[in-house]
Amino acid sequence: MNQLNDISLVAQVVVFRNTKAFDQLVKKYQSPVRRFFLNLTCGDSELSDDLAQDTFIKAYTNIASFRNLSSFSTWLYRIAYNIFYDYIRSRKETADLDAREIDAVNSAEQENVGQKMDIYRSLKTLKEIERTCITLFYMEDLSIEKIAGITGIPTGTVKSHLSRGKEKLATYLKQNGYDKN
Repeated sequence: MNQLNDISLVAQVVVFRNTKAFDQLVKKYQSPVRRFFLNLTCGDSELSDDLAQDTFIKAYTNIASFRNLSSFSTWLYRIAYNIFYDYIRSRKETADLDAREIDAVNSAEQENVGQKMDIYRSLKTLKEIERTCITLFYMEDLSIEKIAGITGIPTGTVKSHLSRGKEKLATYLKQNGYDKN
């Protein structure tokens, strides 16, 4: 039912250029896409907002290319994934993602600041692809098959990245006092 509604909205956008239908898709997926970027950028809320905006702009301009071979959400996350890695590649010349600091001003306004900063710090210990897989699986609750579709890597490789990422996170958190939590 949920995917059928997405397909109906996509059809309205493509056939009738119905921007209100696209607004409904944005409202539905805005928070999950922003959260996805927030985790990938280790808490940089301004960058997450910019990347999410770029994702929806690209989705709107390319919505006619949606072929319903996967769910709309998988298609949208694939765009988000590509936007993020395009950003990372463009930044490689000047700075590595792991060298950036967490946006402490924005984090201070959130609940459980210490725990969230520890989570973001632990995510920074992961390789970019491990962070992506962990974020999509544990924070976005996507299946391994959907993650494989989004990232373009085999399901076995996704499982390997999840396993290594989970092990690295557990080690980091244990070393920082989260032994029993």
